[in-house]
Amino acid sequence: MKSSMRIEVDGEVFDVVASGDDNPGAYHYRWTSGRDPDYGFTAAWSDHRPPAMSEHEESIRDFLSQIDPETGYMRE
Repeated sequence: MKSSMRIEVDGEVFDVVASGDDNPGAYHYRWTSGRDPDYGFTAAWSDHRPPAMSEHEESIRDFLSQIDPETGYMRE
């Protein structure tokens, strides 16, 4: 069963969904407050454990640090 949650980091909102039993430790982050509400990223933990909230937040901050403020997408 897939679990989901909403996380707010530095004023930005992400819906986070666990991949499920077929890919344990992987999470999909959808940036719902961004310019494109379907834009986001996926992160995976190799030990297949659920990450702590601080690890979710760190992944989100890392993603946001790569965003071009003019385009709202990752820099190329």
